[in-house]
Amino acid sequence: MGKIIALANQKGGVGKTTTAINLAASLAVLEKKVLVVDADPQANASSGLGLDIRSVELSIYECLINGDEAGKAILPTEVDNLEIIPSHIDLVGAEIEMLNLDNRERVLKQVLEPLKSKYDYILIDCSPSLGLITVNALTAADSVIIPVQCEYFALEGISKLLNTIKIIKSKLNPNLEIEGFLLTMYDSRLRLANQIYEEVKRPFQDLVFDTVIQRNVKLSEASSYGKPVILYDPESKGALNHMQLAKELISKTN
Repeated sequence: MGKIIALANQKGGVGKTTTAINLAASLAVLEKKVLVVDADPQANASSGLGLDIRSVELSIYECLINGDEAGKAILPTEVDNLEIIPSHIDLVGAEIEMLNLDNRERVLKQVLEPLKSKYDYILIDCSPSLGLITVNALTAADSVIIPVQCEYFALEGISKLLNTIKIIKSKLNPNLEIEGFLLTMYDSRLRLANQIYEEVKRPFQDLVFDTVIQRNVKLSEASSYGKPVILYDPESKGALNHMQLAKELISKTN
């Protein structure tokens, strides 16, 4: 049975999509069967894995709103063992359309349920908000990875997210766990980066991944070419960091 992991943080620009793409690709290279679910209307995970989002006919939007079968929306990527359910700009309006649905917080859970047995990992890339789609992702997930950027305001939004997770645990998904806090855009030369690491580590201790994702220009270059960094430059710091993260996640899961 596969594990569903949401990548969530309502703060934008923390490296959430970059992590989703590159962690997924690294897990696939380690011979795990992986599905990325792009639940962000910006569809950056879809384009970052090489899809032309203008030509996508069936996306997560149709699965949520029209009840289309998720299996039919799955598309292959350049990486063996890695597939994706793409997003679409229409997803922007999905939250309003879902308001009238019964069990509106559990729609994504129902969509993904039939796929769980086919994958080792299903990674959901959430949008930078705590709206209904993100609530759906957290309700469908077994656990959540919280990327935290190594900068001064990084910790500001975490309490809000943790509060949301607490509410979802008590009302919608009692099994939801925090898989871990992941420090991104880490620059070991900066004293501030080390301070942020210590500040996150102090209250959350074992919940902080040992792996940190260092600042690396190859990560953004790879995305602009529609490739995970492991295909674009496998020797780069970004590729090595995400491979290390994938190994750490596998050992945690086991």
